[in-house]
Amino acid sequence: MLGSAKVYAENNQAVILTPFILAGAMAPVTVAGTAAQTLAEALVGMAFTQMVRPGAPVVFGSFASSMSMQSGAPTFGTPEPALVLWTVAALARRLGVPFRSGGNLTASKVPDAQAAYESAATFLPTVLAGTNFVLHTAGWLEGGLAMGYEKFILDADMAGMTETLIAGVDMSDNGQALDPILSTGPGEHYLGTEHTLSNFETAFWVANTSDSNSVEQWEAEGSKEAVMRAHERWRQMLSDYERPPLDDAVDNRLGEWIKMRKDSFPDSDIS
Repeated sequence: MLGSAKVYAENNQAVILTPFILAGAMAPVTVAGTAAQTLAEALVGMAFTQMVRPGAPVVFGSFASSMSMQSGAPTFGTPEPALVLWTVAALARRLGVPFRSGGNLTASKVPDAQAAYESAATFLPTVLAGTNFVLHTAGWLEGGLAMGYEKFILDADMAGMTETLIAGVDMSDNGQALDPILSTGPGEHYLGTEHTLSNFETAFWVANTSDSNSVEQWEAEGSKEAVMRAHERWRQMLSDYERPPLDDAVDNRLGEWIKMRKDSFPDSDIS
């Protein structure tokens, strides 16, 4: 690991120093203790890169999570790692370096309710902490041992929603909407105002996988749950995908490189 960091630093390439800590196993079970150890480990790595090449770019990373005290298995979406994340993000800002952490993390094996709430409980603190680089935004299942296409689509919706959230309040003339407020009198509604009609397509973020229709319409359309809607979406995206055109020479070189890499692993099952 230090060898890789040395090579990157020597070539002035950014190095992400990310202590991986399961509280209770590699660090104390407390938030403060885990945050302190994360800071110490990251500082050692960052100091090493500066010894190799002063001024080499670095990113302060943190991947701290809790664990089951009964089984020792990693757990995700619990409040303690969120507190660690917020603490370490503040330390990164104090040091004046970019921060890497978080994602849509879950221990669930399938994209179920557990996956949804654990992912949200990790991703929102990630965003609110001002994280600069998020490595595991979409698709994560089973503590990172697997990924799922449906989970990827659902997480992409979460990322899109969060993008709108962190954009903040639109304070332009259109955003303040003073004209429709002054022109819409008591007992009247805004549905037919010029302002609503000109904004109705972009006024609110729309999810690709959520359903807000009536239960009758939902039933008429097949009573599909979010996972099924996500499944249909990735299948359609895959069906619609068209390989970008490549220059024949580039295509041939790419093919040769792939063959070389495959041949370097003769015992693999890559086909």
